[in-house]
Parts: sequence; structure tokens; C-alpha cells
Amino acid sequence: MEIGIIGAGRVAKAFARQLLNTGYKVMISNSRGPQSMHSLVKDLGSGVKAVTTQEAAQAKMVLLAVQWNHLPLALSNLPPWEGRIVIDATNPSLTCEPYVNAVDLDGRTSSEFVAELVPGARLVKAFNTVYYKFLESYQQENHGRRVIFISGDDRYAKRECSEVVKRIGFMPVDLGNLVNGGRMQQLGGPLANLNLLHLHK
Repeated sequence: MEIGIIGAGRVAKAFARQLLNTGYKVMISNSRGPQSMHSLVKDLGSGVKAVTTQEAAQAKMVLLAVQWNHLPLALSNLPPWEGRIVIDATNPSLTCEPYVNAVDLDGRTSSEFVAELVPGARLVKAFNTVYYKFLESYQQENHGRRVIFISGDDRYAKRECSEVVKRIGFMPVDLGNLVNGGRMQQLGGPLANLNLLHLHK
């Protein structure tokens, strides 16, 4: 499978590296265009190509890893989603450090906002609670696999996302629907920024 990534920051690069290490093809995009990512593509190695956001968004599965205040622009002028899977790895913060300048969502979950920006997509919340360095290099330890929480309303999308999570070496834990599960894993929720291992039996 070829997976699209919208965003080229720390989480996007860490996710791309894990995908490439396990045989996936990756299309990565940013707001400045493919020509700005020559060094990134060289660093990540074979299997990745820099594309426009419009091209990345046409993959069967797309990771969204964009800073919160850039989301509306990043998701504008894209082709219809038509049931493709979008993995929301964003956090409602105005900086790269999640617990600085958190955005007041007035009681709503961050993925409810994101869902409005990707109408027609099958949205799954995942990869937003794990520190990017763990995502890049430390998916497993001697006693178990690092947990990736997922939430969503579409069973097929969660199943497909879970398969990717497992293939790259992590352990998916399904929290339920997008609102209730997403609330637990977003900033301010009880599972935000937790570093957990699923122990081998």
C-alpha cells in the first residue's frame, strides 16, 4: 500500500520512517511544495516521494500531521475524500510542543473539528499521544510493544489503521468512537502523553 502524509514535521517524518522500514510506499507533502523536500526525501531513503498535498490526499490512507493553526489551509482545495481513510495525528496546540498554548475547544473534541475539514473521509484518531522519538525509534522494548490509541466511528477504517499500527511494530488499543475515545486521548484527556507498553504474555 502507498500511504499519503500531509505534513513533513517531526511526527510525519517518524511515521514515514517506520512505514518505509516495513515495506510501505510513502507520498509526503508540505505547504511549500515537493521541491522543498529534497533533503528530507534523501534522508528517508527509497520508497518515498515528495508530492503536492493534493496528490498525498488521494492515497487510500492519509496521515494528517499538521500544526493545528495550519489545518484549515492544509485541507483546503483538496479532491473529494470519497471514503478514504484519514488518520488524525494532530493536537490542538499553537506550537510544536503539545502542552504549550493549547487551544480551548469549548467542550468539543479536536477530531470533531478535523472531521468538518475532511467531509466524506473515514476519520481515525491515532498517533497523537506518542512522543515522536518513540514513534521513530522505540516501538518495542524487551517486555512489550508500545501502545498506540485509536478512536473512530468507522470499523473498517479502524481495522485498516490497526493493521498498519501492528505491522510497524506497535500495539493498537481501540478506545471506541471518535468523540468519547478522542476525548480521552486528546490534550487534557487522561491518556494524553502516556507512554505505555502492552506486555508480552
